[in-house]
Amino acid sequence: MTQNARESFRTEHDAIGEISLPPDCLYGIQTARACANFPISRRLVRPEFIRAIIMVKWAAVQAHAELSLLSEEKSSSLSRSCQCLIESSLFDETNPHEARVFSAPVSGLTYSYSVLFPVDALQGGAGTSTHMNVNEVLANLALIQMNHLPGEYAYLHPLDDVNLSQSTNDVYPTALRIASIYAVRKLSSSLSELQESLQRKEREYADIPKLGRTQLMDAVPITLGEEFGAYAQAIARDRWRIYKVEERLRQMNIGGTAVGTGTNANRKYPFVVTEKLQEITGLGLARAEYPMDLTQNCDVFVEVSGLLKACAVTLIKVSGDLRLMNSGPQGGLGEISLENRQVGSTIMAGKVNPVIAEAAGQTAMQVIANDQAITLAAMSGQFELNAFLPLIADRLLDSLLILNNAISLFCRYAIDTLQPNRDACLSHLSASTVQATLLVPEIGYEAAARIRDIAESSGRPLYDVAKELSGLSPDILDKRLNPSTMILPNP
Repeated sequence: MTQNARESFRTEHDAIGEISLPPDCLYGIQTARACANFPISRRLVRPEFIRAIIMVKWAAVQAHAELSLLSEEKSSSLSRSCQCLIESSLFDETNPHEARVFSAPVSGLTYSYSVLFPVDALQGGAGTSTHMNVNEVLANLALIQMNHLPGEYAYLHPLDDVNLSQSTNDVYPTALRIASIYAVRKLSSSLSELQESLQRKEREYADIPKLGRTQLMDAVPITLGEEFGAYAQAIARDRWRIYKVEERLRQMNIGGTAVGTGTNANRKYPFVVTEKLQEITGLGLARAEYPMDLTQNCDVFVEVSGLLKACAVTLIKVSGDLRLMNSGPQGGLGEISLENRQVGSTIMAGKVNPVIAEAAGQTAMQVIANDQAITLAAMSGQFELNAFLPLIADRLLDSLLILNNAISLFCRYAIDTLQPNRDACLSHLSASTVQATLLVPEIGYEAAARIRDIAESSGRPLYDVAKELSGLSPDILDKRLNPSTMILPNP
């Protein structure tokens, strides 16, 4: 082997053996083994989760510095590494993916997200691979700032220094809670906007009477505004439930290390790291009274996912109703018109489909599927740890992201822009014999049913049949069967 060949890679060792890596590679042997072991989904760990792990690491470094457990050189280098990563474009959601890069201090080398954090989202080891990926990147960035080469762990070690007083079992779930809180807040805000948009439609369409429907059959009259008001109420409940669940997410087991007992951690560390993490995140985080509980149990993540599922159910209902009301334009209900967003057929010229409502419904279906996976993973933990946290993290953050995006688009391109078709609403209402129900207080159920049957079988207008058989005066009939008054409750 030539000298140049030897210089083209560095060798790292662990208990299993050794692996060669490029000299400027910022991850280490544990990440390399994870990439080899888990080429499963070809889906990377989500950036918002990696960012949260780095926040936990930064808080730990600051706590160790305050407790004099790390040297000034190590703590300052690690702090700068954490800060540089967090503030880089890697986690800037406003940037396109190709623009999310990191320029390493000192070396000036540029790395993409996939190069720094290449581990598959689905992995064994309860998240250890992802955790070690972050530990190794931070260690090597700090080494560069200390004028050492990546991999020279004698000067600063991914485990002995970066992972001091920590375990995957307290870092990983703590970071997942932090990432989830940020995502929950975004979703709550999007739901609030959707609720407000639906309430505007409720007010705008308060004077549009239309045919109600139960079991897809004609029912008593309502207003289009009332229909949207009911949607708004359902979304309001979803928003409130999701907003309130943050309270359970704020509890952390950081400082509990392996099983929640705090093994190998300074007794002051859990309190100091919690304080530092509050400052870094800006969140009202709190140390769990019983860290072992949060190390073992994932029920809070199931709770969050369950609330997302409930919200998804509402979204399917609302988007499905809009698709039906928008159906046509000639052969359907045509009671509303959704904004035309794209041409909908490669063979039927001019056909336009309700694509935003369809996308919202499909997204909601995926959230429901994710909930099942989260449930199965959460129930499969044993004793002091749940080894299936990577699946929980991947699916929970996926649900939070896609549901937020779908709701935002649904609000902007479906609810805000839809238009009512007053004529169609009135036409369906006027043509329906279900209006006979409105005569029940005057003539009773059986007489009203007979009038309806005759109108349906003869094809005659309901009003004419009622005028002939009900014995009611024209004034009462006009009051009961007038579209402008039939939607009012009985006096």
